[in-house]
Amino acid sequence: MSESLSLHQVLEKAAKQYPSKEALFDGYERKSYGTLYEESLCLASSLSQLGVTKGDRVMVCLPNWNETVVIYFSLAMLGAVLVPCNPRSSREEFIYILENSQASMAFLSDGFIHTEIVKHYVKGQSKNGTLEQVIKLRSQNNSYYSYEELIKKSDNPNIYNVEIDPVNDVFAILYTSGSTGQPKGVILTHQNVIYTANVTAEAMECTSNDVFLVSVPLFHVFGLIPNMITATTIAAKLVLQERFQAREALKLIEQEQVTVHHGVPTMFILELNDPLLGSFDLSTLRTGIVAAAPCPEEIIRKIQTLMGCNIIVSYGLTETSAGVTATSLGDDDLLRLTTVGKPLPGVEVKIVDLYRNEVARGETGELAVRSYGVMKGYFQLPETIMKIDEEGWFYTGDLAKMNDQNDITIVGRQEEMIIRGGDHIAPEEVENVFYKHPSVLEVAVVGIDDSKVGEMICAVIKLKPDRVEDEYSLKSYMEGKMVVPDQVVFREDLPKTANGKINKVQLKVELTKQLKEWEKKGTV
Repeated sequence: MSESLSLHQVLEKAAKQYPSKEALFDGYERKSYGTLYEESLCLASSLSQLGVTKGDRVMVCLPNWNETVVIYFSLAMLGAVLVPCNPRSSREEFIYILENSQASMAFLSDGFIHTEIVKHYVKGQSKNGTLEQVIKLRSQNNSYYSYEELIKKSDNPNIYNVEIDPVNDVFAILYTSGSTGQPKGVILTHQNVIYTANVTAEAMECTSNDVFLVSVPLFHVFGLIPNMITATTIAAKLVLQERFQAREALKLIEQEQVTVHHGVPTMFILELNDPLLGSFDLSTLRTGIVAAAPCPEEIIRKIQTLMGCNIIVSYGLTETSAGVTATSLGDDDLLRLTTVGKPLPGVEVKIVDLYRNEVARGETGELAVRSYGVMKGYFQLPETIMKIDEEGWFYTGDLAKMNDQNDITIVGRQEEMIIRGGDHIAPEEVENVFYKHPSVLEVAVVGIDDSKVGEMICAVIKLKPDRVEDEYSLKSYMEGKMVVPDQVVFREDLPKTANGKINKVQLKVELTKQLKEWEKKGTV
């Protein structure tokens, strides 16, 4: 198993085996594995000459470009620590990650908003300066080093010899989306990410002939490990989509003969509802992973029937280097529709009560995980002690149950459970029923504080184009099927996180404000 290798060695192995094989296509340029490796070496050499050394934290605030992949591998070669950041993040989030990580270098592009912010963090230009260097990409700005300049600069790309201990040396600090409080920096080692990439490739029965469509962002764990690193471990091809658009994704599947398509549920929902879906040749699609949020049963069925994709349902977190469980390619529909599969090889799981004692099979409790993929900890946060015990068990905060065959069903996040009049309601169960309605395109169910019942059940719905429904019709639909929401609110769009999930935290804030305004006007 190549989890004993460093990420540098994984890329080196792929480049030696398949030097001329296409590794990357980002819509503009194609790169072979040989070229990817050589450019990564050249950039690593130039960064070394600029003073980047093992353990230095380097912020990379870029979309899904070929250059992003080169940068990630070059940092791994140096033993530097990758700190990826959403190029479209808010000013506050960008500053928090920059300050918290204490990055000594940043890679940026003029096409995004953060160029002006970094001026205040460059040493010599600000009292709070921590950045030694800023590297610009696809930029006309001559104030900083350019990526292109550094790639060409190195005449001797083998001037360094950095020893990497895959088990202990840190590859990346990935900041969570901050659904509760400030983002937390998740520390992942080379072993963490390569182990998970290997078991992911095995679960999907991947080979070097596969072509991965990468629509989820590379700055997120889903884009980074099950996509980029998994593909590299088996020398498959990566097709990078700068920003997800459903029709463009369908076009790329046909054009590049994509075989592996990962995504969050909302991505597949938008693809399935594209009116031109049937006009694209998707016959090369073999499999993929739907993860990062609960996927409605109707969507899993349609991915298989309308897209011809033998989709795998998986569960994981940033703190576990993504993959914890997965269904298999041979599982029947019932398992895919009702569970997230069995633990992946080498992963141990248990379901525990409030006192962290194991519960009986079939009972609901908190899911705990122990594996080679579990993070080293949170960067500069004492919360690690509360989340990982002395035996290495990571407590996820997700409620789940496990049957006698070790299949796991995720019930919901502890903090998202709605408590209405003493009843505990899992939003995902209500959402699953709504998704069976022919007019519903997207739905999110959240709890809103209420003085009478504790929390009101509020369903926020985006209808399919040209569909007409009202609160009465949708409440009537829910009668006898599931709990009927207290409020049904219609929206043109639902707020999303950086990786495409519905942002329930933001939605809850917006709804609370909106319902208070309605109450004042007497419309509730």
